[in-house]
Amino acid sequence: MRYYFESKIVLKEKGGFIHIPFNIWEVCKQREVIKADVVLDNEIVECELLPIDKGDYMIHIKHADLEGIDVEKVHRILLHVNGSLIKVNHRSPYSVDHPIRKMDGIDLIKQPNDGLCGQTVVAMLAGVTIADVIEVMDCREWQGTMGRVISAINYYGIDHSDIIYYTQGALDVKLPKCCIMMEKMGRFSHYLLHFDGKFYDPTLGMLENYDLSKLVGYLEIKC
Repeated sequence: MRYYFESKIVLKEKGGFIHIPFNIWEVCKQREVIKADVVLDNEIVECELLPIDKGDYMIHIKHADLEGIDVEKVHRILLHVNGSLIKVNHRSPYSVDHPIRKMDGIDLIKQPNDGLCGQTVVAMLAGVTIADVIEVMDCREWQGTMGRVISAINYYGIDHSDIIYYTQGALDVKLPKCCIMMEKMGRFSHYLLHFDGKFYDPTLGMLENYDLSKLVGYLEIKC
């Protein structure tokens, strides 16, 4: 997967550092120092992701790779982390060519308990029950991270972008026809769906409007 966001480069003695606006443990399920690469000013630059605290990481770029880069401006960052998807332990009968269903509408499902929003979002996309999704994802309340959600929709053959866009509260965002939305809720992320101008929240139900300042990011689902 690739992750798109905007950020500034902070210069320090050991090189340039860029804040990552999501939790690496939650999304990528990787720990320690992580090898990655970024597209920075149209150049691919190898980098390391250095741990800060409990899944918070910084991108570290060597001084030599920062030559000619304006560190005073905000940059568009495209981060690529190898092997960042969590594999589900099930052989899938579905594929992108033969998905579980055609993505022509969403039926609202509300989560029965707190902490099942990720599983509920997958259930709405796949047209199955939350219990079915829990079995596929092999996780219960508060364990449905974005990495597990993506692996689950892959299992059901649901096509999606290979980039997660982190909007970080920007108000000028134009959402695609269908996408999984992420907002921050304390230490955890809350997931909901956008489809054709309406918002399907596992907690609040169907909404006609949404406050984009709460949006952390989204993943497009291809219809």
